[in-house]
Amino acid sequence: MEASNDLATEEKGTDPYADMRAAKPWLDEIKDAEKCFQEYQDKCDKIDKHFATLKSNSNSEREMKIFWANLEVLKPSIYARSPVPVVASRFKDRREINRHASEILERALITSFDTEDIHESLKLVRDDLATNARGVMWLRYEASQDGSYEIVGYDHLDRKDFLHDPARKWKEVGWVARRSWLTVEQMRNRFEEASGKTYSEAQYTERKGKDEDYAGEKKACVWEIWHKEKNVVVWVSPGVDGVLDIMAPFLELDRFFPCPRPAYGTVERGTLKPVPDFIQYKDQLEEINELTARISALSESLRMRGFYSAGGEDVGSAIETAWGQTDNNAILIPVPNVAAFGGGSFKDSIIWMPVDQVAEVVAQLIQLRKQLIDDVYQITGLSDIMRGATDPNETLGAQELKSQYGNVRIRDRQEEMVRISRDSARIAGEIMAENFDPKTLMEMSQYEGVPSMQDIQPQIVAIQQQISQARTNPQIMQMAQQNPEQAQQMLQQAQAKMQELQQQVTIEQVMEFLREQRMRPFSLAIETDSTIQPDEDKAKQRTTEFLGALGQALGQLAPMVAAQPETAGFAGEVLKFSVAPFRAGRELEASIDEFVDQMKQQASQPKEDPAAKAAEMEAQAKAAEMQLKMKELELKSQETMQKMQGENASLQVELQQAQADLQKTGAEIEKIYAEIEKIRKAGDAAVITARAKASQPEAVM
Repeated sequence: MEASNDLATEEKGTDPYADMRAAKPWLDEIKDAEKCFQEYQDKCDKIDKHFATLKSNSNSEREMKIFWANLEVLKPSIYARSPVPVVASRFKDRREINRHASEILERALITSFDTEDIHESLKLVRDDLATNARGVMWLRYEASQDGSYEIVGYDHLDRKDFLHDPARKWKEVGWVARRSWLTVEQMRNRFEEASGKTYSEAQYTERKGKDEDYAGEKKACVWEIWHKEKNVVVWVSPGVDGVLDIMAPFLELDRFFPCPRPAYGTVERGTLKPVPDFIQYKDQLEEINELTARISALSESLRMRGFYSAGGEDVGSAIETAWGQTDNNAILIPVPNVAAFGGGSFKDSIIWMPVDQVAEVVAQLIQLRKQLIDDVYQITGLSDIMRGATDPNETLGAQELKSQYGNVRIRDRQEEMVRISRDSARIAGEIMAENFDPKTLMEMSQYEGVPSMQDIQPQIVAIQQQISQARTNPQIMQMAQQNPEQAQQMLQQAQAKMQELQQQVTIEQVMEFLREQRMRPFSLAIETDSTIQPDEDKAKQRTTEFLGALGQALGQLAPMVAAQPETAGFAGEVLKFSVAPFRAGRELEASIDEFVDQMKQQASQPKEDPAAKAAEMEAQAKAAEMQLKMKELELKSQETMQKMQGENASLQVELQQAQADLQKTGAEIEKIYAEIEKIRKAGDAAVITARAKASQPEAVM
């Protein structure tokens, strides 16, 4: 027994999810949540049938489709266009890496919204919000094994395919769940590796549509549960004893859930149970339909009917002929026996059924129904301006007031659609920053405002080589010794350029920054009025107001910066504050910063004295004149040098010839000297001999 306990403990130690692999606790939570929202689901089923069904005309009772008409007006009023995400640095410290990262992320989100068609999903969310007071969006990350394919999917969830634990507010929600329907092959591909043969125990049923004669392919129900408190993601299916898969969250999101808070309308206080708007004016709609049915029934009795004597067959035939006459030119009807009228007038021969009372009742019912319709408009807040109905006698102020009143009533719904769009963009941004390959982000953003390390490194290496060569080359060192100030200046410029390149933000640094920080350094918003139908007149008015505000601010701030350059930073912030309420203001922030920097640089330069400027221009003119003269002298000098070089060449030839002659003469002189020496030596010998003979005594004979 102890051995088995030790084995169980060892298994638990190797499997951190051993205590959570039973499916029953998870399925029990799903069932409890379904019971909690069952009343809401039942009411929504009835509302959906009341909104639009192909079988509505089969009912003999007449209905007035006020609910459908109201929703068709309301839906495009709260959401009509795809949202435009705006990503900006949370704090205005003008860090280059923040600006580049936010620009890349914003462009990637815009591309993702377009390619994955978030607009269609948001329209379905809008329809659920308008009809059932709750719309749900769920995000997913898909990628191929080789990383060549990466997307963020934006899925609208049907109200029955989304559950969460009962809570008073969204922050208290501990888990959310999404239901999917998978075929046998899909179940095997997804869960065979994780669960072995457990997935085969799933119950496959035919999903019948609204048409009872249609039966779709058999599929199994699978719930994907994200549990915040236990920090796990679990997949379970009814009828399967074990979990299909369990793991740590494969997406690291700041708010854990891969879905934003649903778009809510009215909810029960202290709960997250939605209350559809239909319930608020259901009684009025029922009364309107009842009056419509009564008006229709009474209208059937508004027919021309009369009575005549049974003995007057000829009279009856003539009356029927007259009623059936369609020829406008025939005004007389022949009667075989005029005496059948009894000698009296024609009207005395027929007794007409009275319909005046019925017509009066119908008119009163129509008036009463109109009052009920007005009550519905008061409850829903749909003013006559939003419905396109106007009174020509009303003033412009009265019409604008009604339009403004209607906009106030739907503003909460508009803000809910903007909020769920913003939250979806935030989750998508986190997924991209953490999981997307840098190549994918660059392809999606098409951003070229930041270089890569591969572009900068060769420039740094080239500058380093130049500096090293300057320090080791003897000729350059000799030139530096002759002009040390210029050499020092060139060295400082090279070092400054290299330091600038080293400090420049690269795409690798931006991607690393996104990986580490994700969405935390940024504030994310949806562009103002980007999700609703545009008003061209208001757009033109806003453009005019923007240009006026910008021109007025520049006119007041430019002289201040020119007089005091140190106020340029303050002027820039004031300028951005002035244009912040306008949509174009945010797009111009970077341009405004550059413009202010240029103003500061220009204003900080010393002002030139006109006299000094004139003297400088005169000096420049004289310098140009001297330079021209120097150029002329240089040309003359070059001509003289060329001439001298030609003469020198001729003299050189003569000199060489003279040297050759001189050498030849020298050789002859040396030869003569040798002969002379030889003669001299011979003469000296003769003299010596003669002297010797002279000094000897004569012989005695």
